[in-house]
Parts: sequence; C-alpha cells; structure tokens
Amino acid sequence: MTKRRPAAEYIVLEEKYGAHNYHPLPVVLEKGEGIFVWDVDGKRYFDFLSAYSAVNQGHCHPKIVEALCTQARKLCLTSRAFYNDCLGPYEEMATRFFGYDRLLPMNSGAEAVETALKLARRWGYKVKGIPENEALIVVCEGNFHGRTITVVSMSSDPESFSRYGPFTPGFIQIPYDDVEALRKVLDREGDRVCAMLVEPVQGEAGVYVPEDGYLRACYALCHAHNVLFVADEVQTGLGRTGRLLACDHEGVRPDMVTIGKALSGGTLPVSAVLADDEVMLTIGPGEHGSTFGGFPLADKVAMAALEVIRDERLAENADRMGAIFREEISKIRSPYYKYVRGKGLLNAVVTEPKDDIEAWDICLALAEKGLLAKPTHRHIIRFAPPLVITEEQLREAIAVIQDVFESL
Repeated sequence: MTKRRPAAEYIVLEEKYGAHNYHPLPVVLEKGEGIFVWDVDGKRYFDFLSAYSAVNQGHCHPKIVEALCTQARKLCLTSRAFYNDCLGPYEEMATRFFGYDRLLPMNSGAEAVETALKLARRWGYKVKGIPENEALIVVCEGNFHGRTITVVSMSSDPESFSRYGPFTPGFIQIPYDDVEALRKVLDREGDRVCAMLVEPVQGEAGVYVPEDGYLRACYALCHAHNVLFVADEVQTGLGRTGRLLACDHEGVRPDMVTIGKALSGGTLPVSAVLADDEVMLTIGPGEHGSTFGGFPLADKVAMAALEVIRDERLAENADRMGAIFREEISKIRSPYYKYVRGKGLLNAVVTEPKDDIEAWDICLALAEKGLLAKPTHRHIIRFAPPLVITEEQLREAIAVIQDVFESL
C-alpha cells in the first residue's frame, strides 16, 4: 500500500518535477463522489468546477465506472486498423441521441475542434468550391477552443498565443455577440468563408452569455451565404446549460458540433464531432484519424455517460438549479461582488477587485470554507457544480459563497 504523504509534499513534487503550465489552488485531492471531493487530510469540499464541466454526472458515477471496469477486463484498445464490437453501437446510439448522420470519435476537446476545422475546410473545397488554400473560418474574440498551435492562432488572449508563432492562417476574428460584424465579413468574404466556429456561451472568457437570438441570427446568416455553422459544445454541451446542447436554447441545429469533457463523465478523455453526410464524408480513409479515437473503452464509457444524462434528467436539473443559484447569489451584499451571470449550472460571479483582494483570494477563502471554484482572469469566478446536485446541497453551498463574500 502506498504511504500517504503530507499535502505540502505532493505540491512540492509537482513543482519540482512537473511543467509549470498550471497554477492550481493549494488543495491536494484524493477522492471524489457525486458533487464532493476530499483532500489527502480527509477534508470534504463542494466541487464547483467539475473539472471544467467534465464531471457533469458527478465524480465516479457508479454506472460509468462499472462500464469502464467491465470493458477494461475484456479489451481496451484495437486502433482503427480493425473493427471492434463497441464502436458501431456507440456511433449508432450517439448519432440518434443528438440527431446527426455521423460521429467522428476523437479524444480531447482540442482534437475535436481541430477535426471540425479540417472537415470545414475539406467541405469548403469539395462541396462549396472554394479555391484550394483560400478557405476562411470566422471565429470570435474571447474564444477558447483549446491549446494547439492552430487553435491558439484563433485566440485573442495573449496568454494563449504569445511567443507561439508563426500562426496558422485562414481565420477572421470578429467580436463575440455582434451579428453585424458577422454580416459585414460574410458580405465581403462570403465566397471564401467555409465556416463560423462559435461557443454558445464563452466559458474561459468568464461565462459570457450572448444576447438572446444571437446564435439564431448567426446561423441564418451562415446559411444565407452557404457557410457552415459550427458550435463548440465541449464545455457547454451535455446538459451543462440546462439543455442537452446549449444551442437548443435557441432552436439552432449546427452543421457541426464538437463535444467532449462530460462525454466520459470525467473517467478518461473522449470527444467527438457530429455532422451529417455532406460534411462528414468529405474525409476518406487515411485522411484523418487517431490511434485512440473510438477505442472500445471510450465507446462503452461514452454510452454510459450519455445514458446517465438522459435517464437522470441532468439537463432539466441544471436548468432548475441554475435559476436558484443566480437568484440567491444576486442577493449578496458585498463591496467585492458585482453581479452573477450564466445559463443552467454554468455561472460566473464578476467581482470588484480592491484592497489587494482579487478573484484568486476569494477562491482561497472559499476553499478554506470547503468549496472549490477557480478564477478566470483577475475578477471572475466560475461556479459549475456537477449536474447531479440537489437543491438542499446547492443551498448549503450558496450559503458558503454568501458567507465568504459578506465576511471579506
């Protein structure tokens, strides 16, 4: 049995032997169940980050863990050099679940986005008839689609792209939540634009929710110009905002959807792109792939994860709990609190940094009181608990948040 070390020693080990590409809160976790996690000293915390929405179903959901363990004892990996008895049933289930013709399986969210970009360009050349190497993709300021070179080429955040150039060309950046900006680009460059890539709610930007009707208007403009509307639902999908997909709030069916994170319930990396035949079949054998994409273990886990979302009505619960969260948090009276925004259980509190207290310091105080959340930028705190949270648990957590803000 591995001897438990003091919490500080685990932190020192990461600092000494690991890359310094993250700045974690000084909490060392060893166990999770449902909406709670425990540190190595046995202290329990509300998890209000959910691994950036990867554990919508709660930590170590028994149905998902059982699917993982059962399949792991049989067959984990085949590569796509052969068929297996898990991928086809998963693809059938998932395409019916979301209402698309086809699914292309990948691993991480960034890989799903990269795949969608390749599909969009391939469609632009083969179907729309854009001249070779001239295809353009419209993206939004404040976006976060991952960390690859191509994806950071689309970023407006210097922390994401600085000193990583030269960058991948072919992207046009416009302001988020600005329909007229999209209209102008498409009027000017529409013949060469193959796609618009957009987050229905910008998560890393601070849970920035666009105006009602924004997605619907962008979708209509794209279709008027024969441009694919691509939604990155890696963080916003799978029930997080109170609908299966965040685009469902506006009745929009994207031409392509990227999903990931909670597609495995947080047990291992699983992602996918959903699209119809006209788009998906522009890529043929040998033209794109991944050794682990669609591996048997992932297939069984994803099926179980989707069944949990459906059977436990997690989107509906997120919708109800999110309304309670925003109503109660808006009652906070503190010089450090400005306002709350969000959809479903993807929410953020915008703070007022002052007296050397910023969002990071508030998160430290929350952790001390037994609730884990993480800041994005200096003044925004995301609050995104697992979607299995009950009203009683939610109100207990809200009381912690209110107490911390009002006692600063």
